[in-house]
Amino acid sequence: MRVEGRVVTPSGVVDGYVEVTGQTIVTVGTGTPATGSWVVPGFVDIHTHGGGGHTFTTGDAAAAREAAAFHLRHGTTTLLASLVSAPPELMRQATAAFAPLVAEGVLAGIHYEGPYLSQARCGAQNPQYLRDPSLAELEALVELGGGAVRMVTIAPERPGALEAIKLLVSRGVVAAIGHTDATYDQTLAGVAAGATVGTHVFNGMRPVHHREPGPILALLGAESVVCELVPDGIHLHDGTLAFAAKVAGPDRTALITDAMAAAGMPDGEYELGGQAVVVADRAARLARDGAIAGSTLTMDVGLRRAVDVGMSMEDAVRMLTTTPARAIGMAGEVGALAPGLRADLVVLGEALRVERVMRAGSWL
Repeated sequence: MRVEGRVVTPSGVVDGYVEVTGQTIVTVGTGTPATGSWVVPGFVDIHTHGGGGHTFTTGDAAAAREAAAFHLRHGTTTLLASLVSAPPELMRQATAAFAPLVAEGVLAGIHYEGPYLSQARCGAQNPQYLRDPSLAELEALVELGGGAVRMVTIAPERPGALEAIKLLVSRGVVAAIGHTDATYDQTLAGVAAGATVGTHVFNGMRPVHHREPGPILALLGAESVVCELVPDGIHLHDGTLAFAAKVAGPDRTALITDAMAAAGMPDGEYELGGQAVVVADRAARLARDGAIAGSTLTMDVGLRRAVDVGMSMEDAVRMLTTTPARAIGMAGEVGALAPGLRADLVVLGEALRVERVMRAGSWL
């Protein structure tokens, strides 16, 4: 099977084609006249809580399958199911329910966004479930997941956090820093312990001050850290998005949705982690205090916004595919149009709207 167009490859944009055999890319060639369509790798979303009216946060496998299918229609061929801070029993239930979906390939893994987060920077996380990291709890969850647990977000200033980060890394789980009131030095201590991702940088973090730069500048400046950014125009001003992406660069920026169940749905009342959420004019906010509660974004919309704020198509695509894939240890499997990788690709029209989606060599 051959797919032609302006192909975004690891070495740049070419007029060419992608040749697929079975589930695998076998050739990426040049010289074919452009058709007007873009051919890009399938999007890799490493932070999403749901979509299409379905949520990951309750641990329901049927809902998770539907949420993944919704995002697949928008070009996301690889995604992590992100949970929010929850009681231990719900974390265990969700892990057990989602592990078969990871084995099946519906999900790329599970991301625990919490509960080891800062009370002061909890955002839309339910404060009653926040707690200090427990090595025993983490060990048990990772063991229960049988390889399904892919990433955990931790506030590095909490007691036991550095030990938890080291444990995660030793078990092959990505440690991320987020929802944190840490100082600059505390953040760098988390990086030194092995954290390699910044969870939706700027959001849920102590703000920058010129005499106490805090976690934001520490993460943006750490060469070993991939910084998540939410390109929805709500989490970040477009100027902040453009600036942060330029500072970190395309190889250290992962554009994410942070989507919740309301993505693709009408305005109205929803739920996130047991808390009421009101969605109005694309923005999801907690009913109790107006805190941003995830987003209604899809990755294709995020791509268009990234280009609109001045990023090149090549850089924007890298931030939605190659970089997040590498951040979660899947660079050799997905995230680029290159021979030997899984045949995940998205065909976009002139307006960068999704026309076709292929996952593992099959058109959706």
